[in-house]
Amino acid sequence: MNSIRQRLLFWQISALIITSVLVSAFTYHLAWQAFNRVRDYAMEQIAHSVVRHGVRPQGGVHERQGVDTHPLAAAPVQGDAAPRATNDLGLFISQIWSPQGELLYSSVDGTGPPLQAPGFHDVEWSGEAWRVFTLNDDEDIVQVAKTASERASSFAGMAPWLLAPVALLVLLLGAVIRLAVNRALQPLDTLGQDIQRRGDNDLHAVPIRGMPQELMPLGQSLNQLLERVAGLLARQRQVLADAAHELNTPLAAVKLQAQLARRSSDSDRVAALDELDEGIDRSTHLVAQLLQMARLESDERKDLPVPVRLDQLAANTVAAFSAQADARDIDLGLVTCAAATVHADPADLRVLLDNLVDNALRHTPAGSQVDVRVEESDGQAILIVDDNGPGIAEADRERALQRFVRLNPTADASGSGLGLAIVKHIAQKNEGLLTLVSSPSGGLRVRVVFNARQAAVSKPPDRAAAPA
Repeated sequence: MNSIRQRLLFWQISALIITSVLVSAFTYHLAWQAFNRVRDYAMEQIAHSVVRHGVRPQGGVHERQGVDTHPLAAAPVQGDAAPRATNDLGLFISQIWSPQGELLYSSVDGTGPPLQAPGFHDVEWSGEAWRVFTLNDDEDIVQVAKTASERASSFAGMAPWLLAPVALLVLLLGAVIRLAVNRALQPLDTLGQDIQRRGDNDLHAVPIRGMPQELMPLGQSLNQLLERVAGLLARQRQVLADAAHELNTPLAAVKLQAQLARRSSDSDRVAALDELDEGIDRSTHLVAQLLQMARLESDERKDLPVPVRLDQLAANTVAAFSAQADARDIDLGLVTCAAATVHADPADLRVLLDNLVDNALRHTPAGSQVDVRVEESDGQAILIVDDNGPGIAEADRERALQRFVRLNPTADASGSGLGLAIVKHIAQKNEGLLTLVSSPSGGLRVRVVFNARQAAVSKPPDRAAAPA
């Protein structure tokens, strides 16, 4: 039963039925006791009436004081023979006894229930339960008896009229509960229908004004989710548009260089093919960075951060780019390497280091120097990449962190404008702070600060990790 409506109806109607059963049982018990008291009172009044009217059996006849005598109704019969009830009274017996215990009168043939002490009694006689009331007068003892079965059958005829209001109340309250549950859940149905009617691109916020208080957190959370999805789709559309624009230039250049290589003579074909290789490398680099950006922005993995040795990652990155640095005649080295552990995503930190080193190598001329440092200070891990290239003017540093921004595209045709944007995104994702400042050597210093944990082993400075 996964429906909230069915659960509410089940529990509320079940509680109503259980309560009604308990109330009915309690009402039945109270009514039965009241019915018995009324019947007992009637028997008591009958006995008092006999005494009050002064009926006296004398010499085989009953003599009423002040009136004519009447013949005795029936002579008492000894033994425990079953009584013969009169037509008008049913199984009702009235008896008159002498003070000495002699039966003087019985309303039925037979002796009737045995004489009891004054008051009410429950008696078993002639195979049946009887309710007996005995009244002790100065001259006679009057006893009135009624079968318990007749009393129960009389009450059973009245019981449906006692329980009918409860049954009617259950039906009415059940209908009211169902209506109330449907009305209470109507805002939830309306919200579901509103979302169901929307198109694929309809991500506007759901109206929460007038929404019940219990649904307000759901509506607010849903609007926040729609806002995030809309922002994600907008960024993806922008990335696709920028990627299409950026890929258009290198692909057009590759096509042109291929055509030139096809038309060139044998002596010029080698140079044309070299230019073709450069165009292919640039396109490959751009596609790789686009894939990195797409993974970072679209995937948004929720993996828990793990301890990562930042100094070891930096050493591995410098070693991996050493051949590329040698090919460009650039002095790449790991100058400072303090052992520090950063809680982050290892894959993200590798991408961050690769982009920083690759970006520095691409934007510094031959014969330059690129230094990588890992420092630890006051519980923070600091990653620094210095170069002595042309650097970035202070006014352009904020723009340099945006996607597809190349400050001097004519001077550097190999860049894609994504390297620093990827570094910024990874730093923010892993709670790092990225800053661009001037390097002491005259170029650009990229500085990323992470919350770190000091490692147990320290590695000494090593500039020989990547020979110049």
